[in-house]
Amino acid sequence: MMKKSQENTENQLTARWRKHGEPAATALGFNNSINTSLNISRNVANIAPSKTPNKKGDDGKHKTPSKTPRKSPSRDGITGDRFIPSRIGSQYDIAHALILQENQTDSQLLSPSTLEQQRLIGEVLNCNEMNKVKILSYATKPPAAPEGHVNRLKVLYHNSKTPATVKKTTRHIPQSPERILDAPDLVDDYYLNLIHWSKNNHLAVALSKQLYIWNAATGDVSQIMETDGDEDYICSVNWIKEGNLLAVGTAEGVVQLWDIEASRRLRMMAGHNSRVGCLSWNEHILSSGSRSGNIHHHDVRVANHHVATLSGHTQEVCSLFWSPDGRFLASGGNDNLANIWDLTLGHSNVQPLQILNEHQAAVKGLAWCPWQSSLLATGGGTADRTIKFWNTNNGVCIKTVDTGSQVSSILWSTEYKELISGHGYANNQLILWKYPTMTKVSELTGHNGRVLYMTMSPDGSTVASGAADETLRLWKCFTVDPTKKKKDIASKTVRNVATASLR
Repeated sequence: MMKKSQENTENQLTARWRKHGEPAATALGFNNSINTSLNISRNVANIAPSKTPNKKGDDGKHKTPSKTPRKSPSRDGITGDRFIPSRIGSQYDIAHALILQENQTDSQLLSPSTLEQQRLIGEVLNCNEMNKVKILSYATKPPAAPEGHVNRLKVLYHNSKTPATVKKTTRHIPQSPERILDAPDLVDDYYLNLIHWSKNNHLAVALSKQLYIWNAATGDVSQIMETDGDEDYICSVNWIKEGNLLAVGTAEGVVQLWDIEASRRLRMMAGHNSRVGCLSWNEHILSSGSRSGNIHHHDVRVANHHVATLSGHTQEVCSLFWSPDGRFLASGGNDNLANIWDLTLGHSNVQPLQILNEHQAAVKGLAWCPWQSSLLATGGGTADRTIKFWNTNNGVCIKTVDTGSQVSSILWSTEYKELISGHGYANNQLILWKYPTMTKVSELTGHNGRVLYMTMSPDGSTVASGAADETLRLWKCFTVDPTKKKKDIASKTVRNVATASLR
């Protein structure tokens, strides 16, 4: 009884295949598993589809098909539909034979795994490597849109602002320094600031008691000064923004002013009772920070130079930087604090505008963003190892990045939205960061000791780093794009011509 039922089922499948003119495996659509489809294919493999339809009416007589062909719908003279495969170009017999061939050569297909089943179905439905046979093929290409047609859904798939043909270019960043300078007796002290690059392309370097000037244009080196006392040494150097005036802080608490072009000392300004580890200029106001925690403002135009004292730190002040607009002073100390001072309130104001207290170590790295006046980057020491970004208007920390190493200095690029940080323990490297994502652009290695000091060339293309290995290394990591440089030169020329015509 079960055998008879099975024969009836197979006869029904065979009749259905004859009616639709499709392979049995295709008509079933691989219902349950590849085994079912293969067994059915084996049973009906010898049955060829009839080319002449055999239809009977209610009276049992054969009906002759109508001689008038049925018209297919057309649009603008184009027949067919782009979404329905053309049966003329399909080769069902070859595809069916491929299935039987696979079944005969591999006995394991009788019980295949899920991955093997997907592979076989994919090969049959898509393409065979031997004869490139496809089950689904299309006779004609889709018709072109009428002239003047606008696809209103195009915005859903083309919302990119930049054209697809534009390629992003990545500039080349040399992994080795452009030049290495020997710096014997460069003091290995995290809290000092011993190198600074002037607008006139002069690099000031303090080597223990001696002060040297390296002319980057000519390569000449000249010694300017040397401290007198046995315990005295140079702790900080800083150039005025314009000109040849250099400020020098010493271990005895004295600030000296030097005219480098004339190679002579202009004046000595006392007031601190301990070493001066950091300096920063704001036009004619020179700010100095000392180990006592005090910050002094000096007006270099008058004889009574000491105009104000800021006492916001309880330990040594190791970094000082005025904002580019000259309104705010940022100070970092060994008490793990970074303070923001407002000059608009007057030099006599002794209360910080903001106290940034989220670092867990000394704040040596300080840098104001050149294109956003209220953005400040700070870096912490060995126990902290993070770079933090602050909104100085409200004192909120915007972002924190764990660098994995002691942060000794931070510099913003003037050409790109990037910054570079110098690191000590334990990797002794320089890292370029992309802002605001803070992804690493590059790591510059080569120093054998911790990187303690960094300064940038006046054109913004080169960074000089000083380390405990008593070397200075010059890294050309912010090279200006030649296309942008030409545009800047052209715009400056236009401005100069306009100024000349007005005069």
